[in-house]
Amino acid sequence: MSTAEGTGRLDPAVADVRRAVREGLADFEPGSSVLVACSGGPDSMSLAAATCFEGAKAGWLVRALVVDHGLQADSRSVTARVVSRLHDLGIEAADQTRVSVGSAGGPEAAAREARYAALSAAAEADDATVLLGHTLDDQAETVLLGLSRGSGLLSLSGMAATSGRYRRPLLQLRRQTTISACEAQGIEVYDDPHNADPRFTRVRVRREVIPVLEDVLGPGVVEALGRTATAARRDNEVLDTLAAGLFQDARDGDHLRVDVLQASPASLRRRVLRVAALAAGCPAGDLFSVHVDAIDRLVTNWHGQAAIDLPGRVGVARTEGSLVFLRG
Repeated sequence: MSTAEGTGRLDPAVADVRRAVREGLADFEPGSSVLVACSGGPDSMSLAAATCFEGAKAGWLVRALVVDHGLQADSRSVTARVVSRLHDLGIEAADQTRVSVGSAGGPEAAAREARYAALSAAAEADDATVLLGHTLDDQAETVLLGLSRGSGLLSLSGMAATSGRYRRPLLQLRRQTTISACEAQGIEVYDDPHNADPRFTRVRVRREVIPVLEDVLGPGVVEALGRTATAARRDNEVLDTLAAGLFQDARDGDHLRVDVLQASPASLRRRVLRVAALAAGCPAGDLFSVHVDAIDRLVTNWHGQAAIDLPGRVGVARTEGSLVFLRG
């Protein structure tokens, strides 16, 4: 039931999730197409239920997709049960798709890449906006993982509430709220065993690191990390805009002028170097600060170094006052 026993009041957790969806999609017009990415866990199931409820009032076209990664022996039956539960919630256009998960970047990254590819393909059919069930707890974990990599504001910015066709309406809600919302509505959820597998770094952060931080620093750590992500993202957006202008000023055909880069602040220069490396073909997940440091030395500490090898069979060399990115 979604109301408090005997009172007829809407359960607070259910109300919070519905409000988050309503506010997160406030710009949607009747007829807008929405695709809920659903794993069967409490985050995505509470999101699906709230989207179905709000969508019926607002006139949205609501669909749901369950991605079967094929990583467990019973994944087909689990996926089918999740689809059936989505139908019970009122989402008639709930479907499933099976993907092939590679190995590049590790199991978590490979599964994520396959999942997002499937969601994007499904959304293309009717230009749908994809809703993801990430919560404030997920955001806190992402910030801590970014902090451990030492890769600056970009990592500390965490996940964006809106990124292209993807939206995360629950990003300001705690995971416990989604659990409570499902319990209040009698929604059966699926507990993915991978969410408790200590082989995955994110699981260890969730089950070991954050509890220690809360024990030592007191409650509110998750909320503080969420605020850090918001502040870092705002600053990062400004720096990205400034760096885009510097990139255009430094470009000379396919080269980057060293004199323009040398005269710029280090934070902007390094962003330009990263953008140039990505444009040359470096995989974003494999390009780290150590690589940008090496490129930056070609600008600020030049003493005749040879070309630098970067991930993705990309190289960069300094020649005649310019940086040249070479594709292998």
